[in-house]
Amino acid sequence: MRVLLVEDTQPLLKALRQGLEEEGFAVDIATDGEEADVKCRSTSYDVVVLDIMLPKIDGLTLLKRWRGSGVNTHVLLLTARTTTTDKVTGLDAGADDYLAKPFEMDELFARIRALVRRGHQQKDPVLRCYDLEIDTAARTVRRAGQAVHLTPREYALLEFLAFHRGKVVTRSMIWEHLYDEYDENTSNVVDVYIRYLRNKVDKGFDPPLILTRWGEGYMLRGDDDPPPASK
Repeated sequence: MRVLLVEDTQPLLKALRQGLEEEGFAVDIATDGEEADVKCRSTSYDVVVLDIMLPKIDGLTLLKRWRGSGVNTHVLLLTARTTTTDKVTGLDAGADDYLAKPFEMDELFARIRALVRRGHQQKDPVLRCYDLEIDTAARTVRRAGQAVHLTPREYALLEFLAFHRGKVVTRSMIWEHLYDEYDENTSNVVDVYIRYLRNKVDKGFDPPLILTRWGEGYMLRGDDDPPPASK
């Protein structure tokens, strides 16, 4: 999933970015409100992690502008302000969640994952497709009860397909959500990672779950998709 991290304190920005990337998120960064505004309006992020105290445009003002102009990306506010009034102000401005500094990284990750699930109307942290189970909290995968070991990028791709189960996702959609602005890979890397996933998730199992829709993209098999004809 792709996250916009908006923070002007460099040590914290560096630590948060590293932690999020280690958790498998694609991370873009902005260090002031104007830069964040441009990026949020031009890119479809899954979550924006937004500090309140920012140069040029503060976080609350920025958030109000986004909501007023129809930007509905989930926003998690970060702030050193901890009173109930401050929290109410942030939530009333349009924030989806609020986290006071200092905080534990694991809590930040859990809150971001919860917002991603909310964006896909998915309350259960475990995504299921036939005998495939994806635990989005633990970031583990099992098929037919067997553990499937994936790299962070392979996991991110499978999770993205699972959130859109039964629907075709294009290469450009995958690229937009799984790769950050600094990634130098070429677009065919999506096809490469689909192949990696098939070797781990589908090989030796039946039915195959990762389907190709020629000329359109890829999808994770839905309940209504017929199994392949027996040979």
